[in-house]
Amino acid sequence: MVTKINKSSNSTDKKTGAQLSGTVKESAQQIWLAGLGAFAKAQEEGGKVFEALVKEGTSIQRKTQAAAEEKISEATNRMASMATDISSKASGQWGKLEDIFEERVSKALNKLGVPSSRDIDVLMARIDELERSASKRAAKPATAARSAAKSAAKPAAKRASPRKSA
Repeated sequence: MVTKINKSSNSTDKKTGAQLSGTVKESAQQIWLAGLGAFAKAQEEGGKVFEALVKEGTSIQRKTQAAAEEKISEATNRMASMATDISSKASGQWGKLEDIFEERVSKALNKLGVPSSRDIDVLMARIDELERSASKRAAKPATAARSAAKSAAKPAAKRASPRKSA
């Protein structure tokens, strides 16, 4: 609070000026000491505050990394499922394309007179059947010739045996 100075007497002016000067010096001294105290307190607690901030930052970093890893895992799973879906769709399309290609090639070869695998299989089966029937026919004349030879030998033996005894 500011007080009014009376100009009535010269001696009182000196006392008031000295008091004022002393008061200003004392206030300045208190301000200086308060500043030093604040600085000391800031230094003292600044280290503690710094350490607390580092701990809080570390905690936030861990939480952020965990959240980021979770999001990356979710994204990876989504991409894997999408890739699987796309792969299955693509393989289905490739299968259709292969079928169309095979059908067209088969038609073209058929027009050119090239036998198909089915035609070849039928021919192979027929050849096997013919070989079996030919081997049966060849076996029948051989057995017929043997039986004819045996039957021809039997009368000759009968004829020869009475002569021997005579």
